[in-house]
Amino acid sequence: MIWLTNSTVARLRDQLQARGQRPSLVAPEANLDADAVEMLNIVAEYGPLCEAMYLMMSADGSVGTEEREVLKGALRNLSGDAIRGVQIDSMLEDAVKRVEAEGRDARMKEVVASLHGDKARGEVAFVLAAAIAFADNAIADEENDTLNALAEGLGIDEARANELLDDVEKDLSGQAEATQQ
Repeated sequence: MIWLTNSTVARLRDQLQARGQRPSLVAPEANLDADAVEMLNIVAEYGPLCEAMYLMMSADGSVGTEEREVLKGALRNLSGDAIRGVQIDSMLEDAVKRVEAEGRDARMKEVVASLHGDKARGEVAFVLAAAIAFADNAIADEENDTLNALAEGLGIDEARANELLDDVEKDLSGQAEATQQ
């Protein structure tokens, strides 16, 4: 099983926190219960990241257990364990439905649009998508294409993309070495 190291996830989380708090979400209906409002806030903050990872997971036509575990671990770590499994599953189900209804290209454009104005969140999405691509120890051509489309859409140039990918690869290599010892 492949996970990003705690230091990488902490660095990603810190990047998100350093950019400041997201604006408060105003509940569209006065009668929403606390759980519904909490889910709206979670989706506003983490939905685009989850969907970017889902687009990567599904790029090669199959979603593996390892990929799901990386996604869940990443979201739990980024949120400081505030997101529960049922909430992650709900965001994943919504991502699946949107891709089925609108298509992968339209969803990629929407995810990019929601992240484009925030460099830190865009880079976090890119790194998390890369971690998903590495999750099964093989990067399919479709996954590579998805990663390139995400980078291009987010304005991450080749040099920065390589730097971010090198960091992920170092984390994964270090983890493999620690597992072998």
